[in-house]
Amino acid sequence: MAQTISAQAKPRLSFWQIWNMSFGFMGIQFGFALQNANVSRIFETLGGTEIALYWLAAPVTGLLVQPIIGYLSDRTWSPVFGRRKPFFMVGALLASLSLFAMPNSSVLWMAVGMLWILDSSINISMEPFRALVGDLLPSEQRTRGFATQTFFIGIGAVVASSLPWIFNNWIGLPNTAPAGEIPPSVKWAFYSGGVVFFLAVLWTVVKTKEYPPEDLEEFHRENNETTFWQGVSETFFGIFRMPKTMLQLALVQFFTWFALFAMWIFTTPAVTSHVYGASDTTSKLYNEGADWVGICFAVYNGISAIFAFVLPVIAQKTSRKMTHLLCLVIGGIGLISIYFISNPTLLLVSMVGVGIAWASILTMPYAILAGSLPAKRMGYYMGVFNFFIVIPQIVAGSLLDFINKNIFHGESIYVLVVGGCSMIFAGFLTLMVKDVDEKTV
Repeated sequence: MAQTISAQAKPRLSFWQIWNMSFGFMGIQFGFALQNANVSRIFETLGGTEIALYWLAAPVTGLLVQPIIGYLSDRTWSPVFGRRKPFFMVGALLASLSLFAMPNSSVLWMAVGMLWILDSSINISMEPFRALVGDLLPSEQRTRGFATQTFFIGIGAVVASSLPWIFNNWIGLPNTAPAGEIPPSVKWAFYSGGVVFFLAVLWTVVKTKEYPPEDLEEFHRENNETTFWQGVSETFFGIFRMPKTMLQLALVQFFTWFALFAMWIFTTPAVTSHVYGASDTTSKLYNEGADWVGICFAVYNGISAIFAFVLPVIAQKTSRKMTHLLCLVIGGIGLISIYFISNPTLLLVSMVGVGIAWASILTMPYAILAGSLPAKRMGYYMGVFNFFIVIPQIVAGSLLDFINKNIFHGESIYVLVVGGCSMIFAGFLTLMVKDVDEKTV
């Protein structure tokens, strides 16, 4: 019979147990990093002009996928496959196939559709990974658990963001192609990402042991007595019963992720035009700038991987809230500083600030949130929490193209300045959050 563990008596896990349960996040970040650094480039190559609008495909689906996956994973238990691990594997398989298909899109609508599928598949894997930390780690180890996930996110993103540059400069694959075609260096970056995504998640599935729900008999009884429509109601109306801490964090998340989506969507056009002075997507100069954006993204993710292990120390000496505030302010200054840069190499200095913020964004909100959530709804509320990543993406996709064209007259660099201001504002909103686990950092 499977061993059960009460919420009050979760054993402390060893370094390697936390390492193994977090390793799959490296694969997940391969998918996200390739998407974030290259999808705008793919859209522009295929003739797209409404870049932010095309990105709406992903978050609209996420509004449906994330709470459903969280709800279902809370109500799943198999003595063979576990609770969260079945969702890891399904998401990893679909995302890996999408990574192979995306760079082979021949027309714009196909690329938009593949973004839709890819982003949804990544979220099927990602949300249960967040819940797994809450499932398996006692409160005093949660900051370390989420920081370890952040480390793997950083490592995965460093490599994945650099892949087009690596394939071009180290292996010699062309980074240019005829009009309307994706360069070979980008294609092979996506193929490599598909393989790594699946294998990294498989490692966590094989190496991590999950415990069944604390009261297995009650768990089965609730599942049997819950009708389909009750499940639908719980899934889509539970948002109105969020814990207070979650609601306070939601505002912080909104302005944080608005800034991030401004950066991910507009860094390529901003850097290629403002720093490199190029707008022709078939030109060598434009593609050099686009490749350098990948290196910049690799740098901020590398900084986040290193800084992830500093975060618990700072949080122990101050608080999780103060740590998050400081990191977001530093990140916002980093984004704003891009406006003042003309030398591409100096962009790496800006990315240091963004990387410090990114480390905290992937760690502190989830560490604060996990302590305020009921154990049996951990997956569901982690999924609902992602609404406040998705909603700012929808707002960014709806507004930023209009603002860029009609207010900034196509000067995308100003969108990054707006993003920096938004991130700083989010930092100060952190002061209003109540961390119920503040003494167990």
